[in-house]
Amino acid sequence: MRAIDSHAHLDHVESLDQVLKDAATAGVEGIIAVSVDGESMRKTLAIAGQYNQPVIYPALGIHPGNIQTEDIEPALAFQRENIAAAVAVGEIGLDFWYKWVRKDKEKKDEQRRVFQRQLEVAAEFSKPAVIHTRGTWAECLDMTKASGVKRAVFHWYSGPLDVLDRILEAGYYVSASPSLAQSPQSREAIAHAPLERTLIETDTPVFYRYRDQEGGFTAGPKDVFRTLEAYCELKNTEAQSALTRFNQNVRDLFGIKEIRPS
Repeated sequence: MRAIDSHAHLDHVESLDQVLKDAATAGVEGIIAVSVDGESMRKTLAIAGQYNQPVIYPALGIHPGNIQTEDIEPALAFQRENIAAAVAVGEIGLDFWYKWVRKDKEKKDEQRRVFQRQLEVAAEFSKPAVIHTRGTWAECLDMTKASGVKRAVFHWYSGPLDVLDRILEAGYYVSASPSLAQSPQSREAIAHAPLERTLIETDTPVFYRYRDQEGGFTAGPKDVFRTLEAYCELKNTEAQSALTRFNQNVRDLFGIKEIRPS
């Protein structure tokens, strides 16, 4: 089976050569590599130019948890200057759960401004948006729709079902991570979402704790098959047919016409 990891932070990975070798051996043929700030964008583009097994597709974005006031304008300028080399704008969004943001209106408003600026880039250049949100699902959706962005994925979605219905009605996608094996919120959301609007990912290199035993694992792109397994268990569906659809969903969302390297 051949798979695409729709969301990974490769610039955060230690021993990247080995991690990507393991991914290719496992059957991962493509990775959407998201970024979180200006330096991350530079590293992600460099990684995409260095490796072709798996093929790396860069996304350029400023994550709401990585906003540094003095770096916003240089990072946004870099994003705009290099957007033609990216398949998406991401990872972007709103997250008011961070303790330094929770009770700080100025920090919340700063997140909104940075998110809005990046949505405008996505709309202007007809790029999909890769959206991060915790506790701000409805506001993120409202801003995304109002910006004119036509394609988006709400990654690792674990929000309320009424907002999920609105995401799907807008034609957007949601994605599932390996947390699908154990998170009640993720399982409820993905059980509700149709296959044709779902992606699978790893959010590499997130650490996932095991549900029924001690320890856990640091995700690599090869663990997209863990997400697939959890999805098929939840939905009682066959792996190959589900994976074929997931791969097509990635192509449709990110405009990828050819997965394999030339």
